Amino acid sequence: MPRAERMQNLARLPVFFALKGKRALVAGGSAGAAWKAELLSAAGARVDVYAPEASEELFAIAAEPPNGPVSIHARGWKVTDFAGTAIAVGACDSEEDAAHFAAAARAAGVPVNVVDRPDFCDFAFGAIVNRSPLVIGISTDGAAPIFAQAIRGRIEELVPAGFARWAEAARRWRGAVKKSSLSFEARRRFWQLFTARAIVSADEAPTNKHFGEFLVEVETEGAGRQSGSITLVETGAAADLLTLRGARALQAADIVVFDKDVPPEILDFARREATKVSVAGTTDDAAPLADVWLQLRTWARSGKRIVYLQRGLMRFQQLAAEIAACGAAGMVVQIVPGVRTATIETQAVAA
Repeated sequence: MPRAERMQNLARLPVFFALKGKRALVAGGSAGAAWKAELLSAAGARVDVYAPEASEELFAIAAEPPNGPVSIHARGWKVTDFAGTAIAVGACDSEEDAAHFAAAARAAGVPVNVVDRPDFCDFAFGAIVNRSPLVIGISTDGAAPIFAQAIRGRIEELVPAGFARWAEAARRWRGAVKKSSLSFEARRRFWQLFTARAIVSADEAPTNKHFGEFLVEVETEGAGRQSGSITLVETGAAADLLTLRGARALQAADIVVFDKDVPPEILDFARREATKVSVAGTTDDAAPLADVWLQLRTWARSGKRIVYLQRGLMRFQQLAAEIAACGAAGMVVQIVPGVRTATIETQAVAA
């Protein structure tokens, strides 16, 4: 089989600090320092602010912190203040102050951010969509902060506030699901059912009744869900031509196979853990294509869910023999047309 596709380059690595109960240091008393102190407190940190003169915003936040306590020290920071600190943020007035603060933090082994001075930053905050415990961070690597804020506004519209309740329910239920007698595949199916309900019922509060319903459905499906499947998905010329059904198939796939004409951004719809395999240069050659299908069947026999992406379904429609062979072997094969060919009649072969 051809090579597996690798991750594209990242300008920044998106990571999320766990700060509950940990100490955070903020240097400076400006409005920018106040916003960072509030953000760190919201994440549960114990925030120590060092500022000879603090703004009214800082005093207001210290009086009513969103989560972790905020303490204001009416002096400048010292090197010894970095001891026991998990994260440090400086609102510095000059390039020299910024360099001094960043150097001190790094010498103490503390990740540092200097407000509006990216050259001295180990990390960036970015724009945030808060549906905690569901949190979405957006970064443009400092290139276009206003653009990032506009994207955040668009995502705010798309992500219902009710998702916070569903994410919290997932946190409550994860331990019970993990300790259950369900197989790995059945546990994943549980979370697929959970996700499907959350998306269509975001305003509905999740309850233990939902938990029981998902368990019963997974157990009822039984061994039928342990077998693999192959889903053939037409992509069209752009990512926005992918159908909702195609996107859902990608989100459930263990392995995503795609040809050279598939827009690369479509792969972003797949699960992060899914293996992505390019068959560029093989689909026009009958012998290699047969090898591809042999590999698809091998994966399906082992219980893998495979999505095969192609631009246009014409090739798929010429594969009746391959699809029939899969069906005869007890494998589920489905065809998902794209937007422009949604009216074409297709027939799925099922076991």
